[in-house]
Amino acid sequence: MEIIFLIGRILFGMFFVVFGVNHFKKLEHMTQYAASKKVPSPKLATILTGLILVFGGLGVVLGIYVTLALWILVIFLVPTGFIMHNFWATPEEEKMTQMIAELLR
Repeated sequence: MEIIFLIGRILFGMFFVVFGVNHFKKLEHMTQYAASKKVPSPKLATILTGLILVFGGLGVVLGIYVTLALWILVIFLVPTGFIMHNFWATPEEEKMTQMIAELLR
């Protein structure tokens, strides 16, 4: 049973590591998206959130300060979900475009 828990922890943590690295690989695109959502200092915010995702994910994967890493991810995810990914507030005609764009990323 411990091996299943370990595999799950690695998969869960790597999800955040990969998305954090994407903040740096696609910095200009992510910065433009943050700017479109009226985030102050969008480039700095993109870099900081990328670091949060990478370090939070690595903490989970490596088992280092797991509780702290998870709290950092939760504190990041809750406001981000409402600010950056408020799909429910998108006009109907734009929802399909956003879903396709998300699939192509």
